[in-house]
Amino acid sequence: QVQLVESGGGLVQAGGSLRLSCAASGRTFSSRTIAWFRRAPGKEREFVSAISRNDNTYYADSVKGRFTISRDNAKNTVYLQMNSLNPMDMAVYYCSAGPYCSGNVCYEHSWYDHWGQGTQVTVSS
Repeated sequence: QVQLVESGGGLVQAGGSLRLSCAASGRTFSSRTIAWFRRAPGKEREFVSAISRNDNTYYADSVKGRFTISRDNAKNTVYLQMNSLNPMDMAVYYCSAGPYCSGNVCYEHSWYDHWGQGTQVTVSS
């Protein structure tokens, strides 16, 4: 069983940065793929980024070059560094955990079996 707690959300001006953290409990953290999804008001949940147990990373096209995902297994924590934020990035960001994945399946929310409660990111223009 994995429990996930997100933090680091908040209000930032366009062009600014935030770092989200996903702290996990459970002994299997290091073997899990950890992903970030987001949901903006009135929109479907969408994939943002993921990192596998061997540090393979995956990014949505909309965040490539601006967001960086990383993990610290010693701290059971995954980070999402978000730079050059714009109003289109405004959403509730969710951390999720799933089995090891490779390729397209890593982008699918159905792959992930544990979810956090989410953290709000607000970007002012």
